[in-house]
Amino acid sequence: MPKFYARRRLSILAAFTGLIASAALFNSPSASAALPTPVSASTARTYLASLTVATENRTGYARDLFPTWDTISGTCNTREWILKRDGTNVVTNSACTATSGSWYSPYDGATWTAASDVDIDHLVPLAEAWDSGASKWTTAQREAFANDVTRPQLLAVTDNVNQSKGDQDPATWMPSLTSYRCTYVRAWVQVKYYYNLSVDSAEKSALTSYLSAC
Repeated sequence: MPKFYARRRLSILAAFTGLIASAALFNSPSASAALPTPVSASTARTYLASLTVATENRTGYARDLFPTWDTISGTCNTREWILKRDGTNVVTNSACTATSGSWYSPYDGATWTAASDVDIDHLVPLAEAWDSGASKWTTAQREAFANDVTRPQLLAVTDNVNQSKGDQDPATWMPSLTSYRCTYVRAWVQVKYYYNLSVDSAEKSALTSYLSAC
């Protein structure tokens, strides 16, 4: 069983704070790229040092083993909730579908005015999670991971950028906007630590290097 269940008592205050921040951003018409603030670089370095280093194994992976998108609030599912949270002046209909607004993608610095141009990125990709420990989880645990709006795990970004990232880790892919890379690796380590996921050696080396510059 992932250690994140054992960590819940220790992280309840942080989670509560994150939910409050997320709620405020959700209701704010000027919210933009509102990823929950990841841990500091020093904390990320501490977390990274504690992660298990292991060879990845994708045997048995299928995306539908990580059910998406759950209902988060009212008629809004996870995708719609993140679009609202991360967008500016987002207008939705009764089904919570975004009919107008703008979205800034922190991966590449592009701004979009059509929700169809925006993907919701799993910062730690689902396949990467499977490779590094989620294969041992229950479907319910994988569903919680795939729809986690509390940790810095879901973010609205340019669709083709998300597609080019695919299931890569920081050893082979990083946001082209260099000013966002520190945020990205801090978030990556936080999510892996919370969910007790391992890292491979190349991934840990890349994370160590990027964090040293934060």
